[in-house]
Amino acid sequence: MFSLRAFTRRAASARPLVHFSTSAIARSAAAAAATNYENILVETRDNVALVTLNRPKALNALSSSLFHELNDALKKVDGDAAIGAIVLTGSERAFAAGADIKEMRESNYIDNYKSNFLGHWTFITSVRKPVIAAVNGFALGGGCELAMMCDIIYAGEKAVFGQPEIKLGTIPGAGGTQRLVKAVGKSKAMEMVLTGSFNLNAHEAERAGLVSKVFAPEVLVDEAVKTASKIASLSQPMVQMAKEAMNQSFEQSLANGLLFERRLFHSTFGTHDQREGMLAFVEKRKAKFNHN
Repeated sequence: MFSLRAFTRRAASARPLVHFSTSAIARSAAAAAATNYENILVETRDNVALVTLNRPKALNALSSSLFHELNDALKKVDGDAAIGAIVLTGSERAFAAGADIKEMRESNYIDNYKSNFLGHWTFITSVRKPVIAAVNGFALGGGCELAMMCDIIYAGEKAVFGQPEIKLGTIPGAGGTQRLVKAVGKSKAMEMVLTGSFNLNAHEAERAGLVSKVFAPEVLVDEAVKTASKIASLSQPMVQMAKEAMNQSFEQSLANGLLFERRLFHSTFGTHDQREGMLAFVEKRKAKFNHN
């Protein structure tokens, strides 16, 4: 739980919360790309990491082994100073059609409670770098929840978002009852979760605020990478501070969120990138950020 006392101490220090080392980084995007994963694919496109869920026969059902690999890859690319943003995608048929029900069906309450079942699904929310979900096809149940854990959602024209868990005799367990309400509003979220059959197509999701932009399926990933590249070209500490501040809006009162934002804003004035960015503006030239 958020501690106001801890926050006050942290905010009062007014120091940048992000540090980038120029030394070689062992756990890198290159290492992730070189790893022989079974359930995901990892590649780099200049300063963007592209991570693809790759269980086509199961419509990218989210198994424990897939999440183990995904979290490992995300940890590596998040620690690579050469990478400024991440794109997460699936196939054209499915971003992820939900949790792996065959794997889940035999689990029981005590084991789930003791192991904090599904707790590892949320690792993506701790990634410092911006993550764009490029959603084609089905994003149902856990797939919809995974997309909502990302910072921006782009959708292909045939994308479908839904939370059908109620039809399986359970409820969303990885944020669906919380993030969906904040994304699309109470009434629409209630209908989606309580009926299990009210889904949003790409354009409905865009109008509701769940999705930022909609593209033709064949250009979706390229468009997501293009936006990720634009973000990655900016000052990485500033991008990450902005992301951190905006995420606080989901956790804090408005007053605490505004204070958190203001202290982060103050801290940017202790960085090279703030001085360079403002000087470049005055001199009417493009800024040359060094991410410090």
